[in-house]
Formats: sequence, structure tokens, C-alpha cells
Amino acid sequence: MDRAVPPPGELLEIAVDVARAAAATAHRMWAEGVSVAATKSTVTDVVTAADRAVERQVLDALRRLRPHDAVLGEEYGAGDAAPAARVRWILDPIDGTVNYLYGLPCCAVSLAAEVDGEVVAGVVRNVFTGDEWTATAGGGAYRAGERLRCSAETDLGQALVATGFGYDPARRAHQARVLAGLISHVRDVRRQGAASVDLCLAAEGRLDAYYEKGLNLWDHAAGALVGTEAGLLVGGLGGRPAGPDLVIAAPPALFAPLHDRLADLDASGGP
Repeated sequence: MDRAVPPPGELLEIAVDVARAAAATAHRMWAEGVSVAATKSTVTDVVTAADRAVERQVLDALRRLRPHDAVLGEEYGAGDAAPAARVRWILDPIDGTVNYLYGLPCCAVSLAAEVDGEVVAGVVRNVFTGDEWTATAGGGAYRAGERLRCSAETDLGQALVATGFGYDPARRAHQARVLAGLISHVRDVRRQGAASVDLCLAAEGRLDAYYEKGLNLWDHAAGALVGTEAGLLVGGLGGRPAGPDLVIAAPPALFAPLHDRLADLDASGGP
């Protein structure tokens, strides 16, 4: 294959084809019966056989289509990636594994393409519903052919805000204290259990904003691009980029008040 870097639209086409096939495999394996293959950070932080099978399928597909690219996946890490690769694929094979385990329809295959350190294309595909969100850098965000626009809400007190929790009990306790300090300052709070889907729901205005501590790059790479292209501001605290300390995604009018409230509550602190 050619080592030249394709434009974002071509990378997105690859991502969509690969993610659709991966989501189909995940759905089939769930229908056949899900098994827990291992645990990660705690006994409640599970890895299913499907997580590993889906990631292996995506790795094989990308190596066939783009053999000189790097891949960062949740289950197998960077593998044998060449450090000089300009294109890196960032994969969460099943974001929302616990939802997947229980058959709750909020889990997704998330796949993003990064060029020279910048995410330029991404797709999030819901394993159960088939909902699919896509974006390219500068090209907008879409679901089912419709261009996405984030919420126009300007009052944090009227905002529906989503969040998530880690698996470590001490971290959960800190996150619960943050939530307790936030909930009286917003309309209400939702917890779906899949960061990529939360970001996409915020991108289309079905949520007003989203925040979470403890996310890895594969959790938010594709969803953050969808959100950004739909008009959300996506970042961390104090001007830092979105990362493990905190991810905040909100419309421009809500970002600063949500940011400041989360800073006051030490949302990026704790374990």
C-alpha cells in the first residue's frame, strides 16, 4: 500500500468500514453469549472475550489496509507499531463494556485516525442500535446524513449534563462528592456508561454537556472530534487539553461556567 497520508475523508471511509464490521462482530458475540475474559483495574472493571476479538479483528483489518500505520488499542496497546508512522489509529473495541455485558444499548466501537498527532477522522458506532456518528477535522460531524449542531443552551442551571465514574472505589467516592456539589447547579445529570456515546449525544444536543475524570485517549478520541465539529468546546481544566485529569465538553456559553464549577469542586483531583 502507498505510504502517503490520505485526506481525512478517505481515512474516515476506512474507519467506518472497519467499525461497522467490528460492531457486527460484537453484536453477534453478544447474541451467542458473553463471557468475561479478565478484569483490569478492579474486579468490576471487566474485559469480555468480545473486546479482545473485536480489537484483533480491527488490528488485522487495518494492517491489511494500512500496513505502515500505527494502532493504539485499549486491549493490546500500541503492539508492534512503527514509531515513525504519521498515521495512528486509536481504538476502543467496545466502549461501555459493562453495558455490553448486561445487554444495555449504550456501548460502541470507537475508532479515530490521527495524523501527526492530530485527530482528523473518527467514527463511533453503537453495537446494539446501529447509531453511527462520524466527523472529519474541518468537515463537520454527522449522524444518519444529518449535520450535527450542539445545544444552544446558555444557562448552566438549565443544562442536562452527563458524566461517568471510574472503577476504583476511592475514585468513585471522590467523583460522587464532585457530583453532589454540581447537581444543584444544573437541570439534571445522566450517566450512560460509555464516554464515546456521551460525547456524541452532546454533539447532537441530546445532552447539553459532559465531563469525566479518568478517560484514556481511546475513550474520547473519536467522540471528542465529533463533539468539536458539532460546535462543542472540548478541553481540560485551566486551559489544559482533554486528558486523564478531566474531559469537559460543552457549548461555548456553558463551557466556562461548567469548567469553573468543576474547578471549585476539584473534579480533576482525588485518586
